[in-house]
Amino acid sequence: MNLPRRNFLQGVAGAAVLPALSCVVRADTYPSRPVHIVVGFPPGGPTDIGARLIGQWLSDRLGQPFVIDNRPGAANNIATEVVAHSPPDGYTLLAAVGSNTINPALYNNISFDFIRDFAMVGGVYRSPLVLEVVASLPVDSVPELIAYAKANPGKLTIGSFGIGTVSHLAGEVFKMNAGIDMVHVPYRGSAPMVVDLIAGRVQVAFDNMPASMPYIKDGKLRVLGVTSTVRWPALADTSALSDYMPGFEASTWIGIATPKQTPPEVIDRLSKEISAAIADPTTIARLADLGCLPFPMSASDFDKFIVEQTEKWGRVIRAANIKLE
Repeated sequence: MNLPRRNFLQGVAGAAVLPALSCVVRADTYPSRPVHIVVGFPPGGPTDIGARLIGQWLSDRLGQPFVIDNRPGAANNIATEVVAHSPPDGYTLLAAVGSNTINPALYNNISFDFIRDFAMVGGVYRSPLVLEVVASLPVDSVPELIAYAKANPGKLTIGSFGIGTVSHLAGEVFKMNAGIDMVHVPYRGSAPMVVDLIAGRVQVAFDNMPASMPYIKDGKLRVLGVTSTVRWPALADTSALSDYMPGFEASTWIGIATPKQTPPEVIDRLSKEISAAIADPTTIARLADLGCLPFPMSASDFDKFIVEQTEKWGRVIRAANIKLE
C-alpha cells in the first residue's frame, strides 16, 4: 500500500534531521567514553608534558579518561595523519604544535592539509626560543655575537633540533637579518643538540626554553636573547631579539586540534574547559616552572593564527631555500 504523500514527506524531513540531532545528542553527552590525545613526540618532552597537563584537567572535569597516545616521527606528521583520518567526533584529538605550520612548505607527500582538514580547539601554552652559546665563547650579548661571527666568517656552528624545525628557521632568520655566516648543524631533537652545545662541539643554538633552562641556571650555557617580541618573565633580565631586529619572533606552542567536521558543540565545550584550565593558578604555576605562559585563544582566533604562521614560515623556507635531505 502506498503511503499518503503528506506522511511520506514528513518521513523524509524527519530523516534529514536525524544526523543533526545525533550531533547534538553526542555533544550533550560528550564525552561518554575515553578520549585520545595524539602526541607526535616521545614521552617526557615539552609537547608530551603540555598534553598530559591539559589531559589530566579534562579528565577531572569531564569525567572520562583523556589518554595520551604518543606517535612520534616525521615532525608531527605521523600523529597529525592519525587524527586527520579519525572520525570527527571529538574522541581523537591532536596536540598541535608549530611544526604543523612549517611542514606544508617542506613536505610534498603528506595526505592531509592542516588548514583544510583541522579545526583548532584552543591553545595550551607558548614559549619563546632562547638564543644561547657555549659558556666558553667570548660573547655576552647579541651585538657581540654578531661582531664575533663577522670577524670569523664560517667558523661558528649553529645547532638546531632538525632541518625545517622552528629552531632551524629561527637561526636562518637571525643569520639573514644579521648578515652573518654560521654553519648549520642539524640534530635529531633538542636533547642531543644541547649535549653537544655544552661540550662545545657546536657554539650557538636556538633552543626550546623549557629544555635549556636548567643548563642556563647552572651556568653551562649563556643565554643572549629570547625570541619573543618583549622580555619574557622566566628570563626577565634577558633582551628580546626584537630589540636588535625589529619584528623578530619565533616561539614554540602547543594547542589542541580536532578533525574539521567535529560538531561545533563538542569543540565549544572542549575550548571552554581548556580556557579554564590555563587560567587556573595551579596550571599557571606549573607552566611558569617550564618557562612558559598560558596561550589563551578562542577556536576562531586559533584558526586565524594557524593560517598566519603557515604563511610566515613558508616565506622563510622559500627565502632560505630550505629542503629536507
